[in-house]
Amino acid sequence: MSKKEKKHKQQHEEVLQEEVTQEEIEVEEESTPEDEITKLNEQVAQLEDKYLRASAEFENLRKRMEKEKYQAISYAHEQFAKDLLPVIDALEIAMNSSDSDEGAGKIKEGIGLTIEQFKKCFEKHGISAIRSEGEFDPNVHEAVMQVESDEHKAGQIVQVFQKGYTIKERILRPTMVSIAK
Repeated sequence: MSKKEKKHKQQHEEVLQEEVTQEEIEVEEESTPEDEITKLNEQVAQLEDKYLRASAEFENLRKRMEKEKYQAISYAHEQFAKDLLPVIDALEIAMNSSDSDEGAGKIKEGIGLTIEQFKKCFEKHGISAIRSEGEFDPNVHEAVMQVESDEHKAGQIVQVFQKGYTIKERILRPTMVSIAK
């Protein structure tokens, strides 16, 4: 392409650019107040949508935080309860072993009353013993051994070694059991 052709092409492009710019100016000048109102209404609608979404997101966050706060309060005593479980176990063992002593009646009665007080306190705080009759449930029981038993079907609990407890819906400690083969 020669210099003359390049110059001519460049002039042609400049003329086209001027025409496009003039058309844009004419289009902008041709916009009516109704067009402006329509544009502004669209912007308002977009901003309202953004506001509503942000507001909904904030409300969801507030609800989630409140739920987490109530869960933290509900389970605040969990460690305390876990620490008291061995105390109840020891008292129950003492009560069961005191049957052989002659003066054990009063000791056994005192231990029994103490255990009942513990259980009432636990109930007050939503702590309860796990039932351990019937079928083995891996969600709440921990099988420590399997034994042969003519009296029980396979998978049934034969003996409880250590009681399990829950606090509300959570497991504090699973029940340790032996199950029939």
